[in-house]
Amino acid sequence: MYAPERQQEILRLAREGGRVDVLSLAEEFQVTAETVRRDLKALDRAGLVRRVHGGAIPAGRLDFEPDLAERDAVAADEKQRIARAALAELPGGDGGAGSGSVILDAGTTAVRLAAEIPLEAELTVVTHGLPVAARLADHPGLTLHLVGGRIRRRTRAAVDDWALRAYRELNADVLFLATNGFSLEGGLTTPDLAEAAVKRALITAARRVVLLADSAKFGQQHFARFGELSDVDLLITDTGLSPDDALAIERAGTEVVRA
Repeated sequence: MYAPERQQEILRLAREGGRVDVLSLAEEFQVTAETVRRDLKALDRAGLVRRVHGGAIPAGRLDFEPDLAERDAVAADEKQRIARAALAELPGGDGGAGSGSVILDAGTTAVRLAAEIPLEAELTVVTHGLPVAARLADHPGLTLHLVGGRIRRRTRAAVDDWALRAYRELNADVLFLATNGFSLEGGLTTPDLAEAAVKRALITAARRVVLLADSAKFGQQHFARFGELSDVDLLITDTGLSPDDALAIERAGTEVVRA
């Protein structure tokens, strides 16, 4: 396959999936990662894609937001490891065996964390994510609060003033925060302004902020910025985040766990 043909196919994959990553493309086309990077650089110069950490997204798609089911299928193994590592951060330790209060953001990794919380856990849990609440509704030891508001179809999350007012009244022990993109320069970002407003309120509603984000989101920047990495006490990610990037994040003040 000639380079222009390969680049055209890369562009098609990026537009269909919303993102492409270097290693997957190298495997698919049986070329080196450096060859893929040159292809992405050429597409970036042509204004067809925008390069991000580890890959690229279609140009003009900084507001791209896949459906919940699509997002859940991306980096599934990594998200599962992140969720299991996050159990240690529940109040009382030992997977929530003690008491305390947590906020679970809406997001696919947060849903996986909810599924990992044992039935015998004794916690107060607050969430505005319908899938998160559904996972926890049968836990007898939990006091579960579902925050209301307008439900966004793509994320199944409550947003707008009702949700914002509820979170302004809280002071939880731990927040498990989700994001669409994170970086030292760009901070924490998401495609939707209403989602961003709720996430901003979440950060102020907890004494400790734990960010659950797979490494593919590192370097991505979306339309709505809702915080800085310095707002995060602990980032739990996967080993796809390089040791150098993890060190840079820790030097800026955020602890990093690579699950």
